[in-house]
Amino acid sequence: MSDDVLPISAIQFNANASDWRAAIRISGDLLVSSGATTDEYTEAMVKTVEELGPYMVIAPGFALAHARPSEAVKQTGLSWVKLAEPVEFGSAANDPVDLVVGLAALDHDSHIQIMSKLAGVLANSEVLARLRASTDPEEIRAALLGN
Repeated sequence: MSDDVLPISAIQFNANASDWRAAIRISGDLLVSSGATTDEYTEAMVKTVEELGPYMVIAPGFALAHARPSEAVKQTGLSWVKLAEPVEFGSAANDPVDLVVGLAALDHDSHIQIMSKLAGVLANSEVLARLRASTDPEEIRAALLGN
């Protein structure tokens, strides 16, 4: 993945979210401010959970916020949000969530490519624990982008 997929401006620590919708909107706002998406994509991420449930809570405490590729995606991008206080998404197995990664992909192929890269990083519990504790944007970028 290229460096511009996760700019430092799309990484936020100690974010305050009152609920899962707010947590997703924070990750979406970071995607918008980095130039990856429009506000419509953020709302599509929220709507996805409303319609399909909390399937994007893919590991204990970890949500991968995303929606289908659409015109609301300008370029492939990621955001990283570490919440100050965990929130409930409604996932019996993996709540509460304190880490939300926003994912926007231009097309199905880049969506799958980024998902597999993230899965490799997140499957390593030591790496995930280190990243969850980190407040260093460069450490986050290096781990997720493989730099």
